[in-house]
Amino acid sequence: MDSEIITVRTGSKPVVLDLTDKASAFVRGRGDGLLHVFVPHATAGLAVLETGAGSDDDLLAALEDLLPADDRWKHRHGSRGHGRSHVMPGLIPPYASLPVLGGALALGTWQSLCLVDLNVDNHDRQVRFSFLAG
Repeated sequence: MDSEIITVRTGSKPVVLDLTDKASAFVRGRGDGLLHVFVPHATAGLAVLETGAGSDDDLLAALEDLLPADDRWKHRHGSRGHGRSHVMPGLIPPYASLPVLGGALALGTWQSLCLVDLNVDNHDRQVRFSFLAG
């Protein structure tokens, strides 16, 4: 298995960050196999969804409805509502596995690999790409 860690900047507001280009670059030329992606953070997740047509904003809106940034959370360090960020990976897991065919991600036409991060207290995230050859 070949593995690499990249660092991405998520900023100071909830974000759906498209990682597809970075993942594609990692698998380019590797042949057939499986890309496993993992974020080693207690407050981030990975989702495969359409971006750029509003679905990324819709996901953030749905998470805001489901996990509001208020004082209901028992986990209370950090900014107001920070506990919701620790619940989110139970809904959007910190890992994804994607097929790779001929050195390219085998995603659907409108699918993208995205980092989902509600944590406004941590502006930088690590992402581990691991390739398992077929």
